[in-house]
Amino acid sequence: MSDEEEEIILSELDDDELVQQMMDDLYDGLKEEIEEGVNILLERGWTPYRVLTEALVGGMTIVGADFRDGILFVPEVLLAANAMKGGMAILKPLLAETGARTIGKMVIGTVKGDIHDIGKNLVSMMMEGAGFEIVDLGINNPVEEYIEAIKREEADILGMSALLTTTMPYMKVVIDTMKEQGIRDDYIILVGGAPLNEEFGRAIGADAYCRDAAVAVETAKTFIARKHNQATA
Repeated sequence: MSDEEEEIILSELDDDELVQQMMDDLYDGLKEEIEEGVNILLERGWTPYRVLTEALVGGMTIVGADFRDGILFVPEVLLAANAMKGGMAILKPLLAETGARTIGKMVIGTVKGDIHDIGKNLVSMMMEGAGFEIVDLGINNPVEEYIEAIKREEADILGMSALLTTTMPYMKVVIDTMKEQGIRDDYIILVGGAPLNEEFGRAIGADAYCRDAAVAVETAKTFIARKHNQATA
């Protein structure tokens, strides 16, 4: 089937059918189809925020749940996340113009001495797919870079990743420095990585340990909702 034929089929669907097809295409990692679907909905007068939440976030929620339950695996989730990024590339400038609020902002990076980033990248893409704004610092981040970034970006969440037993204690260095500066309670701190566990997360003073990207999204949503409820109480 040619791209033109695919476009005609998508454009002939009504809104509900198109959103369902986009969810299926996102699940299958079909980037071009997602981009086309986003453009069609925008042409039909959908707001960028509605396209994001109903079509893209709705689709990635299903991807995240199936990843958590062992139905989907990392390569498939990466394909879905890449398709999501295609749609987001169209929506981001439009969302910025309308001033639409994201769920929250997260600064994320692998800790100093550690150059592993596959898990971190997956968390970044899944979080973005769930409607969070992500600032990815990359690998090998010293405490100064984390703290500068969360202040500069006015972040809600700090995410730290480590894959080595030798680098995971550095997370405590970051958290202890935040305590010393009196800013620890201003941020939600989530940690993850293969050698970590819940006990370690509690011991270093993190808000939560997230065993995978799907759990990270669910945990972040829970903490953000709690933060908003406290702010309005």
